[in-house]
Amino acid sequence: MNDAMVCPKCNSEYTYENGILITCTQCFYEWNPQELAIEETSEAKVLDSNGNELLTGDTVIVIKDLPVKGAPKPIKAGTKVKNIRLAEGDHNIDCKIDGFGAMALKSEFVRKA
Repeated sequence: MNDAMVCPKCNSEYTYENGILITCTQCFYEWNPQELAIEETSEAKVLDSNGNELLTGDTVIVIKDLPVKGAPKPIKAGTKVKNIRLAEGDHNIDCKIDGFGAMALKSEFVRKA
């Protein structure tokens, strides 16, 4: 079977077409493959605090003091972070900050430089 026919909920190959929907015989999940493709492309955007789209390799500026567990001082507001990498999850920016090392930041606490 092709990849479009695999159930997105349980990854079962045993699916069938039911009109415009596709139904899984294992978990009985129904989905529209056209709507699923639209949702996947819209999730990929990461926005900064001002609503600008962030991309891998961008430079951002921290907008507020951020406490760091295990560090004696916070990351100060105005700190410039170069060459960010976008990641999945709650902290969706991976980067290296001078004086702190590798960090994961939330996009809501940065703005695009």
